[in-house]
Amino acid sequence: MGLLNSMPGAVAQGLIWGIMAIGVYITYKILDIPDLTVDGSMVTGACVGAVLVSLGVNIWIAMLAAFFAGVLAGLLTGVFHTFLGIPAILSGILTQLILWSVNLKTLGQANMSVSARVYNVALSQLNKGDAILKLAIICAVLIGVLYMFFGTEFGAAMRATGNNPKMSRAQGINTDFMKVVGLMLSNGIVAFSGALLMQYQGAADINMGRGAIVVGLAAVIIGEVLFGKISVNFAVRLGGVVAGGIIYYIVYQTVIFLGIDTDLLKMLSAIVVAIFLAVPYWKKRFTRPKIKQGESGVSGDA
Repeated sequence: MGLLNSMPGAVAQGLIWGIMAIGVYITYKILDIPDLTVDGSMVTGACVGAVLVSLGVNIWIAMLAAFFAGVLAGLLTGVFHTFLGIPAILSGILTQLILWSVNLKTLGQANMSVSARVYNVALSQLNKGDAILKLAIICAVLIGVLYMFFGTEFGAAMRATGNNPKMSRAQGINTDFMKVVGLMLSNGIVAFSGALLMQYQGAADINMGRGAIVVGLAAVIIGEVLFGKISVNFAVRLGGVVAGGIIYYIVYQTVIFLGIDTDLLKMLSAIVVAIFLAVPYWKKRFTRPKIKQGESGVSGDA
């Protein structure tokens, strides 16, 4: 019974982290860039949102500001990668380190309470049903907007950049610009999810984004493995990413309920991600069609 009672909370958190995973999906799957900025930009969104709410700013304006704070973080990573020529993974690490100091200065302390009993927030764990409904609507709107965006000529150019950069440049696409915009959009969404998580938890903490990339990758991979074969439709794939976030947190909550040492949860998360990352490779390896004798594919005619 205790496990069932904890499921609404797991679903709510899964939706929040599913939104974050959509940001990870943009860089990891569409642009083919391993961006580690998200561990910092998620906290940036939470810190900016918390400070603005504490100053009496409307919560929706605060969340919009959090989004644009993430956009700036993505811009910094993009400049490091494209203008300075630093590898993408190192660019993300550098921005993440910079954001640690920025987040600490923004918050002014290690953590800040943003209780729903004191501040006017959009959602809270005090009312999980309402939080799930609002988060589901936000997910649907976000997926719809991204579906329309990536269906435009600009969005198609961004997808082409990740799929085949050399061919894209040959077609006149400014691939560096597309990468920067993609990183900005990705981290904006990640920061927005951070603002949502801050409200749901009732606090912003300087360490709340630690390991975010692992959760995001887990949601993306779980969504790809379990829902990728259902449809090639982009909106369905994004929905699968959100579903992956929910599944991840349901499993996470189940592990906690079973009494497994919480010190091992990060390790278990990494193992889960590794397993799901290996599934496509092993599936391809063991389902590769065997070439029968005499069917080498090379003609014997002179």
